Amino acid sequence: MSQFSQKILTWYSQHGRVLPWRGHPDPYAVWVSEIMLQQTRVETVIPYFKRWMDRFPDFQELAASSEQEVLSQWEGLGYYIRARNMYKAARIIIEKYGGELPGNLTELRKIPGIGRYTAGAIASMAFRMDAATMDGNLRRVFSRVFNVDEPADSSMGEKILWGLAEKHLPKGHAGDFNQALMDLGATLCLPRNPACPRCPLRGMCKACALGIQEQRPLSKPKARVPHYFVTAAVIDRKGKILLAKRPSKGLLGGMWEFPGGKVEKGESLEACLSREIREELGVEIRVGKKIGIYQHAYTHFRITLHAFLCKLKKGEPRTVEVAGLAWVHPNELDDYPMGKVDRQIAGRLQKAL
Repeated sequence: MSQFSQKILTWYSQHGRVLPWRGHPDPYAVWVSEIMLQQTRVETVIPYFKRWMDRFPDFQELAASSEQEVLSQWEGLGYYIRARNMYKAARIIIEKYGGELPGNLTELRKIPGIGRYTAGAIASMAFRMDAATMDGNLRRVFSRVFNVDEPADSSMGEKILWGLAEKHLPKGHAGDFNQALMDLGATLCLPRNPACPRCPLRGMCKACALGIQEQRPLSKPKARVPHYFVTAAVIDRKGKILLAKRPSKGLLGGMWEFPGGKVEKGESLEACLSREIREELGVEIRVGKKIGIYQHAYTHFRITLHAFLCKLKKGEPRTVEVAGLAWVHPNELDDYPMGKVDRQIAGRLQKAL
């Protein structure tokens, strides 16, 4: 066992975080937590994990549910493809693996939503296999301790970091080792203002010795984040509001929304909304007053959304470019899983009752 591994395991035995999925006897719980933790902070995940386990305690319950119910339980965690993949995975695990998560890396990688990092985490924590993993916390710790001067998000950087993880993996203790590094990155080796004086690896951290710890890990230059203006129609008919279901593939797949779309160059907000509703639903609308402006940042772009009250002028809504339609009383809006901006609009409508 390397000095690096020994130090981190000793620290973990004294300072490891108490989390609801740690020490859980069922690999299912580890799988749920690891999928939820992809690109999401532990503090955010904990209440979602508890609610999820109450509602879907095993693969059987998850597979027997509906996609809409799964998305409702997930709402607010973002990256909704993770929830859709979990739903698909549950059915595959029931049909192909007898309702049990497979205990080897090759089979784990075949399951929707499980990549190299997640497979290593599940294998080491749920099945005590000697498997390395690599999340944002581990990248930061390895990049600093060993002063990796290649961008962590480059192919060469990834190769170096995975090599370090596998080199220092302590046989028989991989699960604790991986969780120790996650905890260290989350509590001490922070992206900004790391608590170096309290770090168990301070004496061997090359970046700290050079005073460049906040310059590691390196990243490739980021492209400019585009900003789009979009519109949404709150179409009212006899006290009910029209919701549209997004196609299952793509951004916010399977979620419900107030229909609308992106403003084209030289187009007014009202013209955009009329065109989008015509293209998506095959109807003509009368655009009324604006009821809100909403800002939101996605992974690769930002939006400013303008919402308008609208009335049908001609035609009956059809699923031309949407997966489903529903006329919903504002009191029922909570029953339909939505993205953050649409949930804000729904909240405003409910408050107006």
